[in-house]
Amino acid sequence: MPDDSRDTERRPSPDALLENAERETRGRLKIFLGAAPGVGKTYEMLMACRAAIADGRDVVIGVVETHGRKETQALVNGFEVIARRPVNYKDHHLEEMDLDAILARRPSLVLVDELAHTNAPGSRHPKRYIDVQEILAQGIDVFSTMNIQHVESLNDVVAQITKVRVRETVPDSVIDQADEVEIIDLTPADLIKRLQEGKVYVPVTAKRAIENYFSPGNLTALRELALRRTAQRVDDQLLTHMQANAISGPWAAGDRVLVCIDEQPRGASLVRYARRLADRLRAPWTAVHIETHRSTRLSETDRDRIASTLRLATQLGGDAVTLPGRDAAEEIARHARENNVTHIVTGKPSKPRWRELFEGSVSHDLIRYAGNISVHVISGNEQDPAIPNRGVADAPGKSFQLQPYLLSTAYVASALMVGLLLSRVLDVRNIALVFLMAVLASAVTVGLWPALFASVLSAAVLNFFFLEPLYTLVISDPESVIALGFFFGVAVIASNLTARVQRQAAAARQRARTTEDLYLFSKKLAGTGTLDDVLWATAFQIASMLKLRVVLLLPEHGTIEVKAGYPPDDTLVDADIAAARWAWENNRAAGRGADTLPGAKRLYLPLRTGRMAVGVIGLDNDKQGPLLTPEQQRLFDALADQAAVAIERTQLAADVDRAKLAAEADRLRSALLTSISHDLKTPLAAILGAAGTLKEFAPALPDEARVELLSTVIDESERLNRFIANLLDMTRIESGAMEPNVGLHYVGDIVGTALSRAKKIIGLRKTEVAIPPDLPMLRADPVLFEQVLFNLLDNAAKYAPEGSLVRIRAWTDAGWVVLHVMDEGPGIPAEDLERVFDTFYRVRKGDQVTAGTGLGLSISRGFIEAMGGTITAERRADRSGAIFTIRMPIPKETPNPEYS
Repeated sequence: MPDDSRDTERRPSPDALLENAERETRGRLKIFLGAAPGVGKTYEMLMACRAAIADGRDVVIGVVETHGRKETQALVNGFEVIARRPVNYKDHHLEEMDLDAILARRPSLVLVDELAHTNAPGSRHPKRYIDVQEILAQGIDVFSTMNIQHVESLNDVVAQITKVRVRETVPDSVIDQADEVEIIDLTPADLIKRLQEGKVYVPVTAKRAIENYFSPGNLTALRELALRRTAQRVDDQLLTHMQANAISGPWAAGDRVLVCIDEQPRGASLVRYARRLADRLRAPWTAVHIETHRSTRLSETDRDRIASTLRLATQLGGDAVTLPGRDAAEEIARHARENNVTHIVTGKPSKPRWRELFEGSVSHDLIRYAGNISVHVISGNEQDPAIPNRGVADAPGKSFQLQPYLLSTAYVASALMVGLLLSRVLDVRNIALVFLMAVLASAVTVGLWPALFASVLSAAVLNFFFLEPLYTLVISDPESVIALGFFFGVAVIASNLTARVQRQAAAARQRARTTEDLYLFSKKLAGTGTLDDVLWATAFQIASMLKLRVVLLLPEHGTIEVKAGYPPDDTLVDADIAAARWAWENNRAAGRGADTLPGAKRLYLPLRTGRMAVGVIGLDNDKQGPLLTPEQQRLFDALADQAAVAIERTQLAADVDRAKLAAEADRLRSALLTSISHDLKTPLAAILGAAGTLKEFAPALPDEARVELLSTVIDESERLNRFIANLLDMTRIESGAMEPNVGLHYVGDIVGTALSRAKKIIGLRKTEVAIPPDLPMLRADPVLFEQVLFNLLDNAAKYAPEGSLVRIRAWTDAGWVVLHVMDEGPGIPAEDLERVFDTFYRVRKGDQVTAGTGLGLSISRGFIEAMGGTITAERRADRSGAIFTIRMPIPKETPNPEYS
């Protein structure tokens, strides 16, 4: 039979194959990584591209910064250069890479210098590396450059070394996804010489740079950072290559450390030793725990110790992995070979020699399976401190129960009855199989120890009733002794295996139920949109799964207050308030069962995400003693982590909404100030001018001139009054204080009133009204409806030329009265047909600026919707112009206007 495990080890990693497949669908990225500015990364990129041109590749320059260096400019000559895109920003003329032109040109290879560059506002992407990602997605190869100080993860380190904070950074994921990273380096002496010769900066700048940033110590540190970051990328590429090609490791091109974790108290010591070893080797490290059939028999204390040790590994900067497996040593060795591990750390054997003979030793087996991997066997510290008390108790031990053993006895008795019935036709060896069925039934239904009891009892019953001499425990035939011995051995092994499978199945079912509950909880949280929904869902889920009372507290106004609970309970005594505040401020458990403030009624645990603390959760029940077993604590941690992320998500969404409201308020404020500055200043200036002229020169003015000046004062005052009225109407609409005084009215009457009121502003424009006399009456507020029509006529007068026609017509349509107001102006652009109803919004300006505030149409929509109707805008199809359509519902019973 072939060895499936060996076939699995020779199988390529699906993740590695998927990564390679993704690389094949996009362009290749090569980064020239400079250890410091001025080392010549752009020069090396241009030289590499010249070699690519010699090989027949289609190469263009997207953007290259020569910085005035003659040797770099000389290399640019001869390349096809994509013209840059001009950008105007705050009266400054800028040039950016033309992404669309590059995509339209579709070269084989494009040069994009300065990967960390920030694009000018208004560009498609804020950063140049995002432009590069779009180019790669189109299958175009890219050569690019950057310096080590622009790597996001090293930004703080570089600032600490050089005392200079670099603002433009590139995420590490961009470098990790690069197909090639070539480091460009110079010794500190050579780079300083280049600076002194003026090949990097102008002489004055170069002198200042040498005294500060480009000191020999800084340059040496930057070189080491660049070399190590490049080595890390190469190591990742090597691991992917090995996994994709099913190459068995290790290839000791770089070191990796793996530490083995089990339930022993020395686990923390092993983790700390692995961390020290990884620091000496400057290597990544991982803590791994193998779940075997023994894991189902571990106590809650042992399981919690394993979980705590894995959390410690994560806190110390390593990775934590839990893997299922049949044999721990074999699984560890396989994982080490797949991940190119060079050092394995394990604890020395702690079992007596006689137990190792029967159960084996993980350490000894690991040394045998490791091959070329170095194995570090250390003693560890058996006196590691106990797990910190967080109100967690050991799971209560199971007391002896008689019922399972009685059930096993019943199974054996049933087998005896069947055996007695079959004894006349079957051989005793076949009857033994009946008792074996009783043992297996005991193992499946009631567990291992009752099954072992059934094995002993079955052997005794088989001997007493079926082996000669009958009805005694004496066996006269040596062959029967051997048969009975083998029966007992088979029964013990079968019961053990069956009970083990049963335990594993039960554990799998429990994990499946827990996983399903966590999935449903995460799904529920994903569908909640408000903080209250998240809090109530969290309180209910934790209370129902852990059978506890739950209260959630969040910070507010400098303190922490109850926001939700299940069952609902918002009363906290002073001791609980103090414990909740202490847990929030110190990020540690407090209250019942904890080390701090244990006199509180509840146990308070902090809710944290990776960024911040978001709240505190309080737990209690009516039982005495600690609240949570280790298993419940692990389940609570999973629920609390999901809840904390959901709470943070809703808070961030609220912050975004507040930022949007603030931005909108600023926009409206600016629009209002702009509108006031124009629409108040213009009529006020006209009024002041006319009034001043009348005051100074009234006796000398002819009557016609005085009348004209008085008319100016009146017209501009009316214009100013309309503007103030619009502001007041808009305030009423936005505050929700609009309450129309509706009644039954004929549309034609309201249209006539509006035309009379707007006669002056319509001026030389012609009007045409087509409203049938039998049009149903509408339930509307005549004052508001007239104001709507006046605003529409005012809008038409602003944009339609003199002598043009403004048409108003109405008709009925399926339970609605439809009213059209059409003009012959320039019309409304298609993209602005809906936005014209926004507050202070005006269609983009042309050669002439029309007076207005951008409030009339917004007010019209508010009035119409308050009366139950709708108003929309569209372009005329027969000629230029705009059409505003008002639709008002026809009341169910309306009198005919001719007889009302």
